[in-house]
Amino acid sequence: MKVLHTADWHIGQLFHEYDRTYEHQQFLDWLVQTLDHEHIDVLLISGDVFDISNPSAASIKMFYTFLNKATRGNKNLQIIITAGNHDSASRLEAPKPLLESSHVHIIGWVEKDAEGNIDYEKLIIPIKDPLGNVRIWCLAVPFLRMGDYPTLPGSENPYTEGVAALYKEAFEHANRKKQEGQTLIAMGHLHTHHAEITDLDTTERLIMGGVECLPATAFPQDLKYVALGHIHKAQKIGGKEHIRYSGSPLPMSFSELNYKHQVIVFELDEEISNLKSVEIPVFVPLQRIPASHQPLHEVITLLEQIPNTEGNRETFPYLEVKVLLEGPEPALRHKIEAAITDKNIRLAKIDTKYPRSTQETPEFITQEKLSELQPLDVFGKIYQSRYHTEVPEAMLQLFKQAAEEVNQTAE
Repeated sequence: MKVLHTADWHIGQLFHEYDRTYEHQQFLDWLVQTLDHEHIDVLLISGDVFDISNPSAASIKMFYTFLNKATRGNKNLQIIITAGNHDSASRLEAPKPLLESSHVHIIGWVEKDAEGNIDYEKLIIPIKDPLGNVRIWCLAVPFLRMGDYPTLPGSENPYTEGVAALYKEAFEHANRKKQEGQTLIAMGHLHTHHAEITDLDTTERLIMGGVECLPATAFPQDLKYVALGHIHKAQKIGGKEHIRYSGSPLPMSFSELNYKHQVIVFELDEEISNLKSVEIPVFVPLQRIPASHQPLHEVITLLEQIPNTEGNRETFPYLEVKVLLEGPEPALRHKIEAAITDKNIRLAKIDTKYPRSTQETPEFITQEKLSELQPLDVFGKIYQSRYHTEVPEAMLQLFKQAAEEVNQTAE
């Protein structure tokens, strides 16, 4: 059977306040075509379908329209979707009874019985061939929150050991169902040890000193493939070809300027074979001007030289501008916007940098010394720490004037 693994769609996401509906729709249309072209039997979506837990009606419609097109084009296609940390498990699972008639399975949360025992049967999805024979058992594990995984008395790392125990017990439950000629795979939405991250990943679940990370060894060895989501850069984990993040289909930050987004495709019989990445087209390019921080006057010149190109506004590149400043520049954005007026480009980010500080180590100020500092002293130190230069005389005089007026008002 042929499987396609993807994750982290983040439908509804804004890119520096720009709506990405066009890009997401283009990706989903491309994915429908890819499912057909690659003759895919199983589609795995490993979490973060939506960007927020309460997605807009338009985002929801886009997602379920995709499911309709994908299953209508291939009656035998089986789709397994797990919730990520950005998804609302209940919202994602709401149409579950209806979708299961179309071989679409959604796992939003870990269900438990009255005694608090995990219902592993609900996490294990049978994948059948066109004749209706079970060929694969999938451990469809969603994003795990505290209380979802087993609590192990005396454990040094309750998260890592608890999640590893959940996968072990789910595997053992599925293995008891497994018959000759059948195989086991798993899904997950989590952070693993040594995963390479992008800028946006730093806002995700990298907390508690990194203890909420799972080693590759936590996944039972007999799993033929582990389809992961949560980290936005496609990669294999622990040197294992079969433990992979598919990565996000759209760039999530300018750090991904030269990064190729992809989905993973492989064939699975009793063993995995023909594993490959399928590159996703760039629907809206990212552009950085200049490549490294340059003085403002040079940047303005480069921006004014941007050629005008034809196209719809939805396809205009997102622009990041990198500027080297000597000090505060209140009119910075206005100057940059003026330079790109009538250019077919969308200003998304201005990345400013100041000269390096000549001070070797930051100055430590005690509470007693702080109480002795005058407002002018504090202003000077803050300015120095941010701009790495002394306060210009004109600005110093303005601050003194403001301080005097405050004192006069207070008196």
